Order: sequence, then C-alpha cells, then structure tokens
Amino acid sequence: MTESPAAKLTNGDVSQRVKNGLKPERNGLLKSLQRCHERQTKHQCHPEKEVHAASHHDSLYRRPFIESFEETPMLVAVLTYMGYGILTIFGYLRDFLRHWKIERCHIAREKEEQKEFVPLYQDFENFYTRNLYMRIRDNWNRPICSVPGAKMDLMERASLDYNWTFEYTGRVVHDVINLGSYNYLGFAENTGPCADSAAEVTMKYGVGVASTRQEIGNLDRHEELEKLVAKFLGVESAMAFGMGFATNSMNIPALAGKGCLILSDELNHASLVLGARLSGSTIRVFKHNNMQSLEKQLREAIVHGQPRTHRPWKKILIVVEGIYSMEGSIVRLPEVIALKKRYQAYLYLDEAHSIGALGPRGRGVVDYFGLDPCDVDVMMGTFTKSFGAAGGYIAGKKELIEYLHSHSHSAVYAASMSPPVVEQIITSMKCIMGEDGTTIGSKRVQQLAENTVYFRKRLREMGFIIYGNEDSPVVPMMLYMPAKIGAFGREMLKRNIGVVVVGFPATPIIESRARFCISAAHTKDMLDRALSVISEVGDLLQLKYSRHRIQPSLVRPFDDNVYDDIDD
Repeated sequence: MTESPAAKLTNGDVSQRVKNGLKPERNGLLKSLQRCHERQTKHQCHPEKEVHAASHHDSLYRRPFIESFEETPMLVAVLTYMGYGILTIFGYLRDFLRHWKIERCHIAREKEEQKEFVPLYQDFENFYTRNLYMRIRDNWNRPICSVPGAKMDLMERASLDYNWTFEYTGRVVHDVINLGSYNYLGFAENTGPCADSAAEVTMKYGVGVASTRQEIGNLDRHEELEKLVAKFLGVESAMAFGMGFATNSMNIPALAGKGCLILSDELNHASLVLGARLSGSTIRVFKHNNMQSLEKQLREAIVHGQPRTHRPWKKILIVVEGIYSMEGSIVRLPEVIALKKRYQAYLYLDEAHSIGALGPRGRGVVDYFGLDPCDVDVMMGTFTKSFGAAGGYIAGKKELIEYLHSHSHSAVYAASMSPPVVEQIITSMKCIMGEDGTTIGSKRVQQLAENTVYFRKRLREMGFIIYGNEDSPVVPMMLYMPAKIGAFGREMLKRNIGVVVVGFPATPIIESRARFCISAAHTKDMLDRALSVISEVGDLLQLKYSRHRIQPSLVRPFDDNVYDDIDD
C-alpha cells in the first residue's frame, strides 16, 4: 500500500500499526489503518485514537481524506440478531392469534371473496410492517407546523392501539431543535431575501404553471435558473426538473439503454437504482467506494464485452453519489475520475447531498477536491436540501443538455417547476455565489464546515460509534438494537430534540442508526444543548459502544484554514 496523507503523522512519521479485532473496510483498505493526528500536539500519538480509513493515492488528493467505520462489537451484533429473532417469533405468534380472531388485525388485506385472487400484498414485507415497524411507527411521519429550520414546532399525537392509528392532542411542541432536516445552509426559512423574493414572484406568476416546459410552461425564470446553475457549477449548460427523484429515475434511461453497462456503487440511492433498471442496461454493482472493485469491473467489461456476443459495450456509465446519505461517506472522486479516464468510461455524479454542503465555495464534491467540473460527464443534483426548495438538475456539456431536452421523460411530460420554488433557488444560489452583494452565503458554507467538525468530534469524544467522512454534514450514529431505535427517538423528543432514526431494511440488519444532519443555522449553543441530550440519552440506553475513545479537547476543534489549500 502506498503512503497516503491520511496515514502520515504530523511529525512526518507513518503509523501502520493494526488494531486487533477490526474487519476489512468497504473501500478495500483496512478499517484499522490508524491516523494519529492531534491538532493541539505535534509529537504525540495516542493508542486510543479513532480508527480511520485513508486514501492510497496521495498524488490525487490535496487534503487528507479521512473516513471511519468502526466495526460492530461482537456482543452487540449477537444481541441485535437475538432481538430481531425474538420480535420475529412473537410476530408469528401474534399472526396466529389474529388468524383465529383472538387479536384484532388492523392490516390492509384482501377481502374474503378475494382469497382466490393473486395476492395484492407481499407476505413477508407485510409481516415486517405489522409486527416490527408498527411497534416504533411513532418515530416517523411526525407532522410539523412551522418552517423546518434550526428549530421547529411539532404537532403532538397519541396512539391508543399501539401505533396503528394516531390522534392529535391539540398540543404543539415548540422550539424543537431540528437535527433531521437536510437544511444544510439554513435557507429553509420564512424570513429574509429568499422568502421575500418567492412571495413577490408568487404575486406576479402565481403558484402553478399548469403546463410542461415544451408547451407553454417555459418561463423566463426557468431560463435564468438554468443559466445560473451552469455558471454556479462551472459547466456549459444545465437543465432543471421539478422533482429530484425523477431527475435520476427518468434521465438515466435517456442516457443508457440496451447494450450499455452501468457500474453502480452498492450504496447508491433508490432513484439511481430505479433509473438504471428502467434503462434496460446491464447493471453491475461494485463495493462502496472500493476502487479496486470498480477497476476490476471496468477491466472485465473491456476484456469480455457484452455477454454471449462479446461485442464491445456501447457505453459504460459509472454511477456514484457525492455524499452517501446513510453512511455519511464522501465519494473518492479523484480516483473515480482517474479510472474513468483510463478506461474511457462516462461518469454520472449524483450531488443531491453534497451540492452546497461541500467545498470552499459550496459547489459540491468537485469543488471539495478542487477538480475540473468538465471531468464529470453528467452532474446531477437536487435543490431540495442546501437550497431549501424542490426539484433537481442535470448539468454538463451543451450537447448533453440539448439531447435531454427532447429525450428525457421528465422534460417532455412533467409539469414545469413552480415559480416561487424557482425564485427560492435563484435567490439562495446567488447568495452562495456572492452575487447578492453580501458575504452571507460564504459565511454559511464556512459555518456548516465548522459545525460539522465540531459535532462529529464531540460525539466521538463521548464514545459513540460515528460513521463517515470527517467533513460530511450527514452524521450517522450507530444504535444497532431494534428496541433502541424507537427508544432513542422518543427519549430525544421528550427533551425537545428532533432526530431521524433508521433501521432495517433501509440499513443492514445489525447497523441501525440515528442520522443527524448538521446545518449552518445551528448555533454553538444549539449544538451543545443537543450534544448534552445525546450524551444523557446515550448513557440511559447504553449507546456508547466505541472502544476507541479520544481525548476531549479544551478548545473548539476546528481549523479555520480547512479550505485554504484549495485554489478559488
């Protein structure tokens, strides 16, 4: 393995010591690769430092690329499997009682006269829903009645039948700290220039366009938005769509088809998976962020060609994300681009979570690594997160966008974006770019980076297992056991902290987690309050699983020059 910046010590030495009991990491390196780097001390390496994964192509990275995925403790894994096993056994027992009318059954099912019909509901999926998910259903679909900013208001609800139905109590829970929304730059707000501009445009254009772009739904605001997106990303042209999910699922089939090969990261979003399947292309999956796995797939594709005929593939498309929303992981883009160039493949980059949230100028993972946007063939992103709006975009060369204008189902058949939504995007994007005459946007980008580093480091100091890249505002904290999924969400809400908890099948069965999304709108007091509550609930539920504690720092651990080594 070649020496990487992430494996170097501050004094120039390299730590290659491997800790016992750690498994190989998803990216082909060892999870046990130790990065002994202290921001305060230059000549000490503590053996209890967090385990990290590092890049092995130092020439491609301008900054250390640090990601951590600590292994699930064996006892926790065993207890988690036992928990799911017990829930399954009791689930079948309850189904037996429901079958004999001993227990009331609330599930959606076929009527008696439809017994001979083809089943409308999948049996096991329905079993999981009614016996496992339903027990902790109160942690999801909570109705909010305010702007989903740094704080929000929730409508209180109660259930008298174990979460089958809910009743509203009429009480509103005020000032809940919001750690779940994708409001990375804090533009989800009802005051300020974005809200004022959207209100003004609503008065002029109305709320809906009632037509497609190709008919009479193409507004001047749509044209301005697309020019601004292209300028923001540094590419020739861009195209906007009304729905982020459809941007992937409807445009990938326009770019690839029969005789094409799609190489997809195993953790890609459902919209990318659906788009690949709808395209009719051959799909091969490579291990998450594993460049050895990707290169192997590329080599085999070039050598063997299409199945049976062995003809060359018409097109090879590599599909990756900027930030993986369940792992908090950042794509190894410099290495992906190097492989793409070497094997003459195309690259489709989904920046749904990374656009606005990464890079010194908030321009996504390409900006984060200081790369040329022209090296990415298809740049996709959404406006639903950092811009506080809705919809998505595809950007790249002019020929690509002209082709999509006539071949994309999202462009031909979907209704145009709502004018106030368009204006929200334009105003927030100009703010990030500094074209509004202020430095508010750049300050928010820097504040998000600072909040991210601070929040992640504090959680590690407390002893929680945290996944992902140290610069990712998506922060997964491992819960593991099924009973703790619901308990954590409820206990946090009792203390006025709103969080998102995730379990199987959205995650592997022994990797249930809470997912925090950090925002530039969060103040240090809010984060400290949230961290205090997380620590309290973590002690209550015994969630501090990490065996690699790091020493608490006395000052806020953030380097003000975190982006200074990337050229503007």
